[in-house]
Amino acid sequence: MDGPELSRQELTILRDMEQDLCADRLLDRRLRTLRRGIRPWTSTGNRGRHRRAALCTWLLGAACAILLGSAVATSSPPLIWAFAVLWVLTLVRLIRLAIAWCRTHDIGM
Repeated sequence: MDGPELSRQELTILRDMEQDLCADRLLDRRLRTLRRGIRPWTSTGNRGRHRRAALCTWLLGAACAILLGSAVATSSPPLIWAFAVLWVLTLVRLIRLAIAWCRTHDIGM
């Protein structure tokens, strides 16, 4: 090392930081499996899961549209509440899908 050596306190802090990082199993596994050209943060096995999530989100959206049409036509409070609940679930799924898409395409969020 070219610079001055670390003090005893700095070495203790560094050792504690290393122990904390080693205790994180997910980080440890990702660092151990880090290969050149392969992103360990996203696996290619998630594609099927993302497709199913997208299909589920589209089906929820279609069900929302049907419920909205029925609720408007009948002005029935149970249908309006069912639409409201399904709409919130659909929005949550859309947000989760957008986050997953951003992670696989290296877009910071």
